[in-house]
Amino acid sequence: MKKARGAFALLGAAGAATSAFSTLKAARGKNDKLALANAVASILVAITGAALAVRSMRKGGE
Repeated sequence: MKKARGAFALLGAAGAATSAFSTLKAARGKNDKLALANAVASILVAITGAALAVRSMRKGGE
C-alpha cells in the first residue's frame, strides 16, 4: 500500500515537472524574468518531490 502511495507521488511529481517545463518555455519566449524564476523554483520542487517518492518506494514507507 505504501509503495503504491509512493508511485502516485512519483506520477504527481512527473506531472508537476511537465507543467514547470512548459511554464519555463513560455517564460523564456516572453522574456519574463519573474515567470522564469517561478518556473525554475517549480522544477526544483518537482525534483525534490520525485526524490522523496523514490526514497519512500525504496524504503517501503518506513
